[in-house]
Amino acid sequence: MDCFTSVGISSESRRSFQMARYAAGTVDCPGSPKSVRIVVVGDKGTGKSSLIVAAASDSFPPNVPPVLPDTNLPLEFFPDGVPVTIVDTSSRPEDREMVAEELRNADAVVLTYDCGRPETLEGLSTYWLPELRRLEVKVPIIVAGCKLDLRDDNSQVSLEQVMSPIMHQFREIETCIECSALKQLQAQEVFYYAQKTVLHPTGPLFDQESQSLKPRCVRALKRIFILCDHDRDGALSEAELNDFQVKCFHAPLQPSEIDGVKRVVQEKLPEGVNERGLTVTGFLFLHALFIEKGRLETTWTVLRKFGYNNDIRLADELLPPSLFKRAPDQSVELTDVAIDFLKGMYVLFDDDGDNNLRPQEIEDLFSTAPESPWTEAPYVDAAEKTALGGLSFDAFLSLWSLMTLLEPARSVEHLIYIGFPGDPSSAIRLTRRRRLDRKKKQCERKVFQCFVFGPNNAGKSALLNCFLGRSYADNPGSTTDERYAVNMVDESGSAKKTLVMREIPEGGAQGLFSSKESLAACDIAVFVYDSSDESSWKRATELLVEVATHGEATGYEVPCLMVSAKDDLDSFPISIQESTRVTQDMGIEPPVPISSKLGDFNNLFRKILTAAQHPHLSIPETEAGKSRKHYNRLINRSLMAVSIGAAAVVVGLAAYRVYAARKSTSA
Repeated sequence: MDCFTSVGISSESRRSFQMARYAAGTVDCPGSPKSVRIVVVGDKGTGKSSLIVAAASDSFPPNVPPVLPDTNLPLEFFPDGVPVTIVDTSSRPEDREMVAEELRNADAVVLTYDCGRPETLEGLSTYWLPELRRLEVKVPIIVAGCKLDLRDDNSQVSLEQVMSPIMHQFREIETCIECSALKQLQAQEVFYYAQKTVLHPTGPLFDQESQSLKPRCVRALKRIFILCDHDRDGALSEAELNDFQVKCFHAPLQPSEIDGVKRVVQEKLPEGVNERGLTVTGFLFLHALFIEKGRLETTWTVLRKFGYNNDIRLADELLPPSLFKRAPDQSVELTDVAIDFLKGMYVLFDDDGDNNLRPQEIEDLFSTAPESPWTEAPYVDAAEKTALGGLSFDAFLSLWSLMTLLEPARSVEHLIYIGFPGDPSSAIRLTRRRRLDRKKKQCERKVFQCFVFGPNNAGKSALLNCFLGRSYADNPGSTTDERYAVNMVDESGSAKKTLVMREIPEGGAQGLFSSKESLAACDIAVFVYDSSDESSWKRATELLVEVATHGEATGYEVPCLMVSAKDDLDSFPISIQESTRVTQDMGIEPPVPISSKLGDFNNLFRKILTAAQHPHLSIPETEAGKSRKHYNRLINRSLMAVSIGAAAVVVGLAAYRVYAARKSTSA
């Protein structure tokens, strides 16, 4: 019995809502599995091979080899049209590693026991199920009681009584079924249920204990409802319901069928229907009803038609890796199209129009995404908060720019979740390579990333705190982890730019230098030291030399700036002379003195931005780098001199030949 029968909806409605899924299919939907691999395991003699042959051929084989080759079921075997491969396995102890490898590649597992041999049932909980856990096989498990024809007919114990304790202990078991290959009893059904658990799994959609839709499923269905609510009036009208039905199931609804659907919802949940049509509450109720009645394929067909995979995230096909392919020294930024869209969404969710998107309003914005992307590192606390704990538009856009810089695929994914209407490729742009920026002595970026180096207690965290308008003394948490801060910086006479500050813990610098491309994403490096501590200064200069050396060796040279922090304290002796000498020797600007405690930053952030926008300047040179450049210049001059000399010889020889020819002619 399907869900519409159980709630009194006509057979015509059932055909439109349910059976049309066969015409729609699932194999060509983004996110749907393109094939299903079912691995059959169990004790020796439990009927694994006979079960496979009986299911594939509708006959009982008199002689079956110990292990069958992989068996491909016909495409028309199940209505979804997804290819199914059944893998038989050996029961010999010496083949267990081979079986383990097959299990690791399985989409579903059929675990067999012999209905006539109780010890094989006991083996499920004493060996097989613990072994699957040990191997970390996290796929649906179907328990199949084979050889049902051999069970004692006088047995009064039901399958439910036998399996309930095992299923309670091992909740990864999806279902249990008894079958007989000899009698052709439910052999095909075993693999139908196995395939169904892969194509239409219960776990991502429904919480069996609370008997309710899971949060991620609710959020996905809410997004689908909003996309189908074309007039944005909070309800699906008859026309909108019809459009939804045709998109998902390739079949329209009759007016009487729509009335039947609304009547059922209204009887069970009055707020599920209003004068304009089916509300989001009613839409969610219908899907919960489908799932409770075992019609998971209905909800899964809807989800897949809107691009969701089994994790209820957008399918990879909708976000191809080629969209985000880039060189190490290129970065990804939002386009004006995406920024305009985000402006509109900010205004829409800023209910009181106070340029303060409160935490609840941010949650509402992302209520159609699997989860809010900004509740964990590196985004949590990475932007400036308003006095009310919310985000101004600049802070909101800064956070989105940070996500686009660090995780462009995730950024585009969440743009789609909140309703971005355009092609994903129109939301982002690749910047020009930084090496080319240096050659052209300018850049066109709007987002700049600054690496902040320095020893412990130099004032790096205080600098980032103040960049976000917070107290310098705010505790940022662990100082052993990287931290990001992002904000807009005003430029005199031009538009605002986004500056990303990435704090590199002192202990993390060596790990950073272990990668050749570690500086490729850096637009400028800042070195912070405690001006009152000579050892802090020395360590900062060491880090400066390490960065300069790494840049010279890899070709990813970056502008550098030194920052003399804690300027409110007395400087160590000869601080100014020493710092000026070192920076002059390396060809960069003198250190910028600041005091986070006093709030005196000496226009530091604007200076950082200006240096980043002139990537050919403020690049430090080590002594080795200078020697290498000098040597290359000498070589180039020598080659030029040789070339000029060779050219002179060639010209002289040609002139002599002309002279000799003329002399010979005149003679």
